Amino acid sequence: MRKTITFDAIREALGAAPPDLPKYASGLLNRANQLAQGTRPAVVGQMTELIQEFPGKTLAEWRAWYTAQRPNALNEATDRIWSMVARLKNAMEAIDRDAVRRWTEDLVIVKTFVGLRFHEVILREVAELRGMDYRLAQPAEESRGIDGYIGGKPVSIKPKSYSTMAELPESIECEMIFYEKKGDGLVIEFKDTGIPADP
Repeated sequence: MRKTITFDAIREALGAAPPDLPKYASGLLNRANQLAQGTRPAVVGQMTELIQEFPGKTLAEWRAWYTAQRPNALNEATDRIWSMVARLKNAMEAIDRDAVRRWTEDLVIVKTFVGLRFHEVILREVAELRGMDYRLAQPAEESRGIDGYIGGKPVSIKPKSYSTMAELPESIECEMIFYEKKGDGLVIEFKDTGIPADP
């Protein structure tokens, strides 16, 4: 037998009614909190540890115990989130239909293109470091796991997680270049053979 218990049912069973908020407010406040980092452990404490230390059973007991342990936490978190809400309000007032169009076009056209074509940027970067030329693979070469050529030699570009997979679905007989998405860019890893030494 299989049964699903909704979060609303769990809240109701624990006597934890959701807050009374305007429509869409919860999602907006969640995003504001993410940006403001208002409920990070440094602000409100490590909740998984605190709930383990909590000696009571009811929501009222938890509220009293938590506020005694961290008397300023809720105010500090609220201040951080409220400050971000004010900044988001200013941003919302500055957004017009043209801004939405520019954002939508960037998402649908530009980011799709960049996401699908960043292999070429990686090839170009490694080729420049090595002082060599490069080219993208043809469809028949791609079917063999080759993404391009640097200095006439085939290379395959894969996410870093690919190198740690226990059972690789394919065997690629060429140089591997690995990448990892970090923050606002890509970290690439490759053999430094072929890079001319600095004078």
